Amino acid sequence: MNELLFGYVSVYGLPIVGLAAFLSCLAVPIPTFAVMLAAGAFAATGDLVLWQVLAVAWLAAVAGDQTGFRIGRWGGAPIVESLSKRPTRAVLIERAMASIRKWGGTGVFFSTWLVAPLGPWMNLAAGASGMGWLRFTLWDGLGEAIWVCGYVGLGYLFGSELDRLTTLLGDWAGLTSSLAITALLGVILWRTVRRRAP
Repeated sequence: MNELLFGYVSVYGLPIVGLAAFLSCLAVPIPTFAVMLAAGAFAATGDLVLWQVLAVAWLAAVAGDQTGFRIGRWGGAPIVESLSKRPTRAVLIERAMASIRKWGGTGVFFSTWLVAPLGPWMNLAAGASGMGWLRFTLWDGLGEAIWVCGYVGLGYLFGSELDRLTTLLGDWAGLTSSLAITALLGVILWRTVRRRAP
């Protein structure tokens, strides 16, 4: 799978980088981190231009997040309810809504790079909950800058080890996300129990 993605980046360059970043922010299951790593590696060899990779990836990710935010804003509770019909998706949406209620913009910031699987649902939840557009955009843009610079930068610096780096970061991203979500649920559970205690 990763070799196929690397081939797409090699042939199509910036359009595939932008498309992957945009679609991943709308919960389309694409291993975008691998695309970013590959784009960074191709920038290191001179096949792509580093600042263009960074700009396209960041703009596309922010555009994807803005799209999710607008869907949440325009659709409101009905769209959240409709998307929550699948049990696994319902859990993610509920976590996103709880994070927005608890942490607001800070939750949006961390969802773009630390708990990226929750990111698309955070965008939707931010829009549906009525978070201000400017607040969302500032936190989101900052978080996406960290995400894009992190993965593209690693690809640029360690492109010769792309296969091993992709495997390592794929495992690490899953572990980090799982730990962050577990910690979030633990805090929510602890506060709930504490409120109910006499």
